[in-house]
This record gives sequence, C-alpha cells and structure tokens, in this order.
Amino acid sequence: MSQITKTQNSSGSERLRGVALATENRITGYLRRWSVPILRSCLGAVFVWFGALKVADATPVADLVAGTVPWLDRSWFVPVLGGVEVLLGIGLLLGRFTTVVCALLVGHLCGTFLVLVMEPQLAFQRDNPLLLTTVGEFVVKNLVLISAALVIAAWSDRPARRARPSQV
Repeated sequence: MSQITKTQNSSGSERLRGVALATENRITGYLRRWSVPILRSCLGAVFVWFGALKVADATPVADLVAGTVPWLDRSWFVPVLGGVEVLLGIGLLLGRFTTVVCALLVGHLCGTFLVLVMEPQLAFQRDNPLLLTTVGEFVVKNLVLISAALVIAAWSDRPARRARPSQV
C-alpha cells in the first residue's frame, strides 16, 4: 500500500472516529438531561398506581402486606399505606422536594423487607435464603427501586443547586 493510500485510510478512519465520538457525546448529553426525569416519572407513576390499588382494596398483595405487620389492623393499614404510596408517587411526578420524597421512599421500601423476616416461608424455598419464591423476588427487587430513589435524590436538584451559590 502506498503512503498516500495509508494517509487517506488514516484520515478516513479518524473522521469516522470523530463522528462516532461526537454522536456518542450528543447521545450521552441527552441521556444526562432526560434519564433521571424519566426515571423519576416512571417510579412516581408506579407508586401512584400500586398505591391506588391498595387504597381501592384491589391489590393482590394486601394479605402479604398485612401479614408483615400482624399487630396492625389490615382494614385500615393497607389503604393508609396505599395513600402514602400515592403521595410519594405524586411527589416524584411533581419533582418537588425530591430529596425528602426519596428519603421517605427509601424508608418505605426498606420496610418491605419485613416480609423476609416476618413471613420467610413465603419468601424462601425450603428455608434457603438463596432460593427465592415469587414473593421473595418481588421483595428483593426493591433493592433496585431503592437504588433508583438514591440516584433521583442525588441528581434531581442539581441545576437548582448550581444556581444558588451566587445568591448565597
């Protein structure tokens, strides 16, 4: 291959690399701008939905929820918990006070792990904590929701924080 051909190939591959990097940077910019608001909105919608099912006594998990706190009366506890979930979901959808909303959300989600303690026979196969049942998987997946709430709390108020230092 001649020196000219090598230079042309090198130049072409460098241009292609530059286009690829510019495209990746553009996509990353959109993701940075929109991924957390989308995550916040989706999590908020799920909490409004699931909470409304509890308020309407139309949730398939009412007995499971009530069984984790047997000292509380199911007739009021499940709907009240649903109401709290609806309020948390609305807070996420509005995007206001997200740090507080997410802290409350994390606390609520940590409470779901009571199932593993109070009703282990429903969460584990043959008393083996590594063998989850459908209920166990339903509960353990809340680790992902907790992580999502932490990401939302950490990133949602960033633009507002950037604007404040000059005003302080």
